[in-house]
Amino acid sequence: MREPQLVKADGLPDRVTIYEVGPRDGLQNESAIVDVAVKAEFIRRLFDAGLTTVETTSFVHPKWVPQLADAAELLDQLELPDGVRAPVLVPNERGLDRALAAGVKEIAIFASATETFAAKNLNSTLDDQFAMFTPTIQRALAEGLSVRGYVSMCYGDPWEGDVPIDQVVKVGARLVDLGCHELSLGDTIGVATPGQVGALIAAFGAAGVDVDKLAVHFHDTYGQALANTLTALRDGVTTVDSSAGGLGGCPYAESATGNLATEDLLWQLNGLGIETGVDLEKLVTTSTWMAEQLGKPSPSRVVQALAG
Repeated sequence: MREPQLVKADGLPDRVTIYEVGPRDGLQNESAIVDVAVKAEFIRRLFDAGLTTVETTSFVHPKWVPQLADAAELLDQLELPDGVRAPVLVPNERGLDRALAAGVKEIAIFASATETFAAKNLNSTLDDQFAMFTPTIQRALAEGLSVRGYVSMCYGDPWEGDVPIDQVVKVGARLVDLGCHELSLGDTIGVATPGQVGALIAAFGAAGVDVDKLAVHFHDTYGQALANTLTALRDGVTTVDSSAGGLGGCPYAESATGNLATEDLLWQLNGLGIETGVDLEKLVTTSTWMAEQLGKPSPSRVVQALAG
């Protein structure tokens, strides 16, 4: 299988952690409900390809996310390799109860950087959302779990437009203060450009949030995800969220193409000589197989090019 020519560039990390979100963020935005056995096989293949962090599912109420209603059954079917991370998303303490019963070791919580999205997605205000997160995070930490924090709408909101950087930093820094070990900055509708990305990372640094705690999560609606990722890497970020095969759309942006495809990211990183531990050929094979299960082609440019 063809590989990119390796030409290193200055100012980039030697190694990047790919935080795979396909089984959770990808599948929850697909219209089809995938059989639990297929999900389990998908996750096994992702780990076999060398991914060490795979967000497997969500314990959101099945009424809201029917695609992931089988979360407990899925986790019961998985035998995780040694040394891997398999976080799950939880919305509140009820979700945490279910996650703890399933024996998870790491959770993620989901916050909004804007008032409108907090109201529409969390039925809360920007400030009041923390009344829901705080006990969930505190209990999770007391149980010995690691907690990741997502901040959505970091660069633009479909209802409010541009989002002030200081507003994003205020929400994110508060999550870190509550005990989140990692903070994923989400370009939920895919409108970010490299200048915005650099400015936001710098603002978090000025607020005392170390770049080692930051991850980036880009959607490719306007074709900017790889450029934005490269900017984040140059600014010291070493964890990048992506979705195998580009799974998942974005329900908040018209014609959105969804998550950055892991294969597209990997092609760029491999060409720059940045280590990930992920086998591109195995990953392309996995995403091609998953596209067959979904009955539609992968939107990933690299999968399209390499799978023929």
